[in-house]
Amino acid sequence: VQLQASGGGLVQAGGSLRLSCAGSGRRFSRYVMGWFRQAPGKEREFVAAISWNGGSTYYADSVKGRFTISRDNAKNTVYLQMGSLKPEDTAVFYCAAGEYGLGSNPKAYAYWGQGTLVTVSS
Repeated sequence: VQLQASGGGLVQAGGSLRLSCAGSGRRFSRYVMGWFRQAPGKEREFVAAISWNGGSTYYADSVKGRFTISRDNAKNTVYLQMGSLKPEDTAVFYCAAGEYGLGSNPKAYAYWGQGTLVTVSS
């Protein structure tokens, strides 16, 4: 599956932004989908994941209550709605697809999009 992330941009602290990740291929609905991010000088970290049918979600503690992951399998798209953004949320956000259970380990995800930059100004 090929993934294309979009929706990044510049937003003020406290604002909102929605990221989208469009996937190709008929098997999109079978994948667990995840969002990760990488800030300058830091390692890539897990943000959120969603099961193949959207019935289960999993969030990093740092974004719980502020971010919401969802998916529309009819459109082969997964979303990350981000609210109450903070300057420390500034990062390149990546979407990823995996065939195993919800998890935060990047190694569980075989397919990755190219990333979209989110910049939160104070």
